Amino acid sequence: MNFKRKRSEKTGLSPGSYVFLGEQKVEKTQLTIMDYDSQVFEFRDCQNIEEVFPYKEKETITWVNLYGLHETDNLKKIGEHFNIHPLIIEDILNTKHRPKVEIFEDYVFCTIKYIRYNPESDELEIEQVSIIMLANFIFCFQERKGDIFRHLRERIQNARGRIRKSGSDYLWYTILDIIVDNYFLVVESISDRIEELEDEVEAGETETVQSINNLKRVIIRLRKNIWPVREMLGSILRDESSFFKDSTIPFIRDLYDHTIHVLESVETYREMITGVMELHNSAMSNKMNEIMKVLTIIATIFIPLTFFAGIYGMNFEFMPELKWQWGYFGLLGFMLIIFLSMLYYFKRKKWL
Repeated sequence: MNFKRKRSEKTGLSPGSYVFLGEQKVEKTQLTIMDYDSQVFEFRDCQNIEEVFPYKEKETITWVNLYGLHETDNLKKIGEHFNIHPLIIEDILNTKHRPKVEIFEDYVFCTIKYIRYNPESDELEIEQVSIIMLANFIFCFQERKGDIFRHLRERIQNARGRIRKSGSDYLWYTILDIIVDNYFLVVESISDRIEELEDEVEAGETETVQSINNLKRVIIRLRKNIWPVREMLGSILRDESSFFKDSTIPFIRDLYDHTIHVLESVETYREMITGVMELHNSAMSNKMNEIMKVLTIIATIFIPLTFFAGIYGMNFEFMPELKWQWGYFGLLGFMLIIFLSMLYYFKRKKWL
C-alpha cells in the first residue's frame, strides 16, 4: 500500500540522513542493468543491489535503473560502494527537490522532473528522476517503473546511432534529451486545451472559469519545474568539467536551446490563459450589461403606466373620469399608446 512522507518527518535529523520524502509509487523497489560498448550488450533485471557492484570494475558503459526510492538501504549501499556523498543520497530521497546539477571530482549528480499532463483533470503528474554519472557508469533513480526510456533502450540494443560508441556523458545527455522532448508534448497539450477553453468562452459556457483557473495553476507549476533545468544546463556549459567531452558539448548546447524554447512557449501560454480569463470576464460583463439594459427598459416603460394606474387607483370620491362610460377603456388605450411610443423611441435609438 502506498504511503506519503512529509518533510516534517525529517525535522531534527542530522544532514545526510537517509529518509525518503515523498509518495511511494511502487510496492517494491526494482533494478535493471544495461551494460554495453560497441561490441557487447547485456540487459537484465536484478534481485538485489549487490549484483550491480561487479560492474564498477568494467570498462564498458553500465546503466543502472532503480525504480522506487522508499527502500533507503539500497541507496545507502550505493553511496557507500561508489563513494557518493550522503547529502546527494539525501537529495535523491527527497522527491520534492528542485532540479539542479552538482559536479564533483569523481561524479556528476543532477535531478530533473519528468512531467505528464492530464487534460481531462487539468493536472500535472510529476516524477523526479535523479541521475548520477561516473566515468563509465550511470545511475538513474525513478519513483515508479515506466517506459519513458524504452526507445532509448531499443536504440542501444539495436546499436542505432552513435550511442554505443560514446561514453557515459552522451548517455547522460540522451536521458535528459528524452525528458526535455517530453516537455514539448506537455506544452502542445496545454496549447490544445487553451483552444478548447477559448471555444467554450465564445460559446458562453459559465463553468469555464474553474477550468481556466486550473490550467493557469498548471502552467505556473510547469514553469516552476522547467526553469531550473535551464539554469542546470547553463551551469554545465559554463563549467570546464572533464566529465563532458568536447564532442558532447554541442548536444548539451542544443538541449539548452530546446529548454529555452519550451520556457518561451510556457510564457506565451501563460499570457494566453490570462487573455482567455479576460475574455471570459468581458463576455460575462457584456452579458450582464445586456440583462441590465433589458431590465432597465422594462422598468422605464412601466414607470408612466404605473403612474396612471396609481392615480386612478386612488379612492377619492370626486374624480370625474370615474363616471365616464368609456373611461376604463380610454385609459387602457392611452397606456397602450404610451407603451408603443416608448418601444418605437427605444428602437429608433437602437437601444433594443
